Amino acid sequence: MWTLALENNDILKVITLGIGAVIAVTWIIASSIRAAVVGRAKEASRREIAAYIAEGSMTPEQGEKLLSAGTDKGSCKNC
Repeated sequence: MWTLALENNDILKVITLGIGAVIAVTWIIASSIRAAVVGRAKEASRREIAAYIAEGSMTPEQGEKLLSAGTDKGSCKNC
């Protein structure tokens, strides 16, 4: 009869790998959610600036300046 005999050292390795896998999956899910939220916020800002330009509260040059803000060196690279 086949049995799965694990020593204490083997059990510790299995638990460690399991915890590592849970952390990795959690990290991937959190990163995906963050990317979706950032993308949605960026698109909402673009729509809002376009609405201000359409109603005449802002010139197209001001809107372009706002949309290009944050793309300079040293800004958030993930945003």
